[in-house]
Amino acid sequence: MKTDALMEILSDLNGSSGDIEASAVVSRDGLMMASLLPSNVEEDRVAAMSAALLALGERTGKELNRGGLDQIMITGSDGYVLVRDAGDEAVLAVLAKKEAKLGLVFLDISRAAKEIARLL
Repeated sequence: MKTDALMEILSDLNGSSGDIEASAVVSRDGLMMASLLPSNVEEDRVAAMSAALLALGERTGKELNRGGLDQIMITGSDGYVLVRDAGDEAVLAVLAKKEAKLGLVFLDISRAAKEIARLL
């Protein structure tokens, strides 16, 4: 099943770095496909916000002639939210720690996004 394969990709991603705290695969329509999120986080809300962020980012990039969207990074006082394109059907959302080594996190996210795109 695709859900099992998506969960395996997320599990590998979360295990690849101690800097990654949580992750989710969301449809471009804003529906949760698979997630490894903390229990205090509302999956439906994360799904809707991730899809909306990606859509807004894509439109902004296009309007400002910046080309296709790769990823969106939100920097908060307690860490990062990274939203990355994962093919035509999905978005990958990741929570990373405040002290994360972002270069390595970006590399891990890129690999996972490519696997998700291939799967879907």
